[in-house]
Amino acid sequence: MKNLLGCAALLALAIPAHAAEERYSILFSGRNTGSLVADDANGTTKIAYDYKNNGRGPTINETVTVDAAGLPTAWRVTGSTTFGSKVDESFAKTGNTAAWTDATGPGKATLTGPALYVAQSASPWALGLYARALDKAGGKLAALPGGELKLDSLGPVSLKSAAGTVDTTAYTLSGIDLDRQTIFLDGNKRLVAFATPEFIVVQQGLEGEEARLRGMVAEWDTKRLTDTVQKIAHKPAGNLRITNVRVFDPAKLALSAPASVLVKGNRIASIDAPGATAAGETVIDGKGGTIVAGFNEMHAHLGQSDALLNLVAGITTVRDMGNDDPVLDKLVARIESGELAGPRVVRSAFIEGKSKTNAQATVVVDNEADAVKAVQNAAKQGVFQIKIYTSINPAWVPAMVKEAHAHGLRVAGHVPAFTTTDDMILAGYDEITHSNQLMLNWVLQPGDDTRTLLRITALKRFADYDLDSPAAQKTLGLMASKHIAHDPTLVIMEHATRGRKGSFAPGTVDWAPHMPTGTQRDLKQPMLDIATPEDDRAYFKAFDTTLETMKRLNKSGVLIVPGTDMGGSFWYHRELELYTAFLSNAEVLKRATLDSSKHLKRDADYGSVTPGKVADFMLLPGDPVQDIKAIKSIAMVVKDGTVYFPTEAYEAMGIKPFAAAPSVAGAGFKTAM
Repeated sequence: MKNLLGCAALLALAIPAHAAEERYSILFSGRNTGSLVADDANGTTKIAYDYKNNGRGPTINETVTVDAAGLPTAWRVTGSTTFGSKVDESFAKTGNTAAWTDATGPGKATLTGPALYVAQSASPWALGLYARALDKAGGKLAALPGGELKLDSLGPVSLKSAAGTVDTTAYTLSGIDLDRQTIFLDGNKRLVAFATPEFIVVQQGLEGEEARLRGMVAEWDTKRLTDTVQKIAHKPAGNLRITNVRVFDPAKLALSAPASVLVKGNRIASIDAPGATAAGETVIDGKGGTIVAGFNEMHAHLGQSDALLNLVAGITTVRDMGNDDPVLDKLVARIESGELAGPRVVRSAFIEGKSKTNAQATVVVDNEADAVKAVQNAAKQGVFQIKIYTSINPAWVPAMVKEAHAHGLRVAGHVPAFTTTDDMILAGYDEITHSNQLMLNWVLQPGDDTRTLLRITALKRFADYDLDSPAAQKTLGLMASKHIAHDPTLVIMEHATRGRKGSFAPGTVDWAPHMPTGTQRDLKQPMLDIATPEDDRAYFKAFDTTLETMKRLNKSGVLIVPGTDMGGSFWYHRELELYTAFLSNAEVLKRATLDSSKHLKRDADYGSVTPGKVADFMLLPGDPVQDIKAIKSIAMVVKDGTVYFPTEAYEAMGIKPFAAAPSVAGAGFKTAM
């Protein structure tokens, strides 16, 4: 998981040479959403950082002092994270002693050599500081609280502004978390820009280079990921045979007797006796493990950096619920060509309305005619559904639904501000997205604006909520009678309501210790500001109400589909684990595989390990029917007949593997893709 403040949106800063004040613009999808100002005086820099996208974003103030080597000697960070969690972080170095306090609590180290403190909640200005210190140290430095930072050059890049040309050099900065940050430094090693394929922070005056820089970063990321894929994507030299396994049958909600699975090309050919093999086959010894069809992540916003992580977590299909469309176009093409490894992508058309707090989406409309036209354009692009977002005017929804249904598209989404779940169901929604969106109108007051963080913070109003109330009963009844599906993203609701400062939240305890130091640290930062004992109790109890709502929906026959809105991978395993509150382990597996494939109208080819279907499945050493946690340890994933061993991918990313790779015999694998 990326830091929800600055590492999920790790934004970098440009710092012109010898400037006392440095100003940067923050852009999402080409739209300016905030600023960063750094003011240097007498060796101490004060930073003010603020942006807002989709009604939320960090507000951070910092004061930092560095020594002659560029290493911080004092650093204070205050403010709030993207979702409102309060920040009060400090660092100080005296002699060879370093001490700090962050969201994980106090820390201390005795230094035996140069070490660079990595601030947990700093603004993107920190990336420039790190780069300069690393450059002075020769490109590598030990990091505090742990790990190592590294700076690598990518080459020169000239940027143009109205004032002239700025010559920069692009670098990658690695060691902060699972991702590498791409930064652009001037001749004095001051940060000019930081970019990802989706967003950018850039020195004011250079905003016109935004699209070009994002494109460059996408290409460099692709090259790095392609090199990894070449090493870990294995093509069987012969037909693929997995012996000594049991196969999960979603129709029977049970495992088969011991068997072997034969794959020819990208299709499952047969399920045979456990020891059956033939000459020329590539043979995998399953050692009594379980074969389960690939999972469907039903609420993704897929990017290059998390595509591989999803795949090796057993997720072979994602339903993308909204993205930077040109960026996703390229990613899908690269996955389908085999250049990158990732899940299959079922696309939604994200349609947002214009407001002061709208999400910076590809498609933002401000009248009904344009909203209907956006639906028509989506139909031409062959998407699976449209997704209506929070700032859409509710009055436009009936026309949007009518147009979508006329083109055979489903309609899913948030409940727009100033309307109700009930009204959207009656307007023709096929699916409600997020459990909070489904439930909020039961507790909202007149004038409450869900285009803000209120759509999350109002969850605490559910602490002692009576689900037998007329409002709740009406919504639950409509969901059942109208056969409306629900994508609750329970894991993000759990993380919001039960994450507490200094400890791993319930959804992360099984996998967080496997992550790099920086990622573990970020996972101990709660999403929300839980400042009082009353808040603590209210948020905690609110999730009990959410689970009880799911139980009632499930009992009434509502289809609840598993998605995370948290990037999938490890979070998805927890989402499925949470479903055991209202489904048996076997029913959870069926929901994640065959049921979700049917919902996506893809069950003819996917969703079960059946002869004739596409070879998308995983090998688990354990038995998930007996213990759902077995899905968290995956020995092998097969997608489209290509074999991936998660341990290889995790080792390349600095993640401690969860399961050993199985042994391979017979014809083995081809030497190259």
